[in-house]
Amino acid sequence: MSNSFHLALPFVEAAQAQKHVTVNEAIRKLDALLHLSVLTRTLSSPPEEPGEGARYIVGAEAGDAWSGHEGEVAALIDGAWTFFTPRAGWRAFDEEAGVLLLHDGANWSPISGAGSAISSPTGAATALTLIEGEHELNAGSTSDTSFLIPDRAIVLGVTGIVTEAITGATTWKLGVADDPARYGSGIGAMVDATVIGVSGTPCAYYGATPLRLTAEGGDFTGGKVRLAIHCLELAGPAA
Repeated sequence: MSNSFHLALPFVEAAQAQKHVTVNEAIRKLDALLHLSVLTRTLSSPPEEPGEGARYIVGAEAGDAWSGHEGEVAALIDGAWTFFTPRAGWRAFDEEAGVLLLHDGANWSPISGAGSAISSPTGAATALTLIEGEHELNAGSTSDTSFLIPDRAIVLGVTGIVTEAITGATTWKLGVADDPARYGSGIGAMVDATVIGVSGTPCAYYGATPLRLTAEGGDFTGGKVRLAIHCLELAGPAA
């Protein structure tokens, strides 16, 4: 049976019996994907008691019924999990983090929540952008964010606040893999502890890069932080 190109909705075939089955399947898929909003993108396996119609973005190292579906949209339809492979340009609202996500064909990333730009008549532009996301810490000595510093961005600084007390560690550092304390160290683990990590000099990144939180005084066992990346992005002129 042939399907539509973008959403893989099933077509009703000529002289097909029980056409309502195919039509209802297409309606269910549209209902799951239209105005897409997911409960969270931090789970790697199904919750114990999901509600009918619940939608999630499957997390890394997925297991159980979600095994092999990392990054896909999982929707509970008629009591069974249906998976949708996102394409570049898909958007989804992450209800838990309160951020709008954009898929670039490979990964989901928060859409810059604020920004302004100056541009030339041929399209060259300098944009001041702000990328903000909620990060739930993984257990261990380090925890990398799913939202990224954009490729070829010039970062002015990173700021943040602890929204759920960090456990296991007494303090923590904020940076990237090759410089774990670039944006701060000795940061408090209690709720409302803040960090204002100003770059000593503007730092350019030549590849999309996650922020890295590094535990101090013990390994992370839990907690959440909200982080904001303050950066400049450049666009070249058109021919």
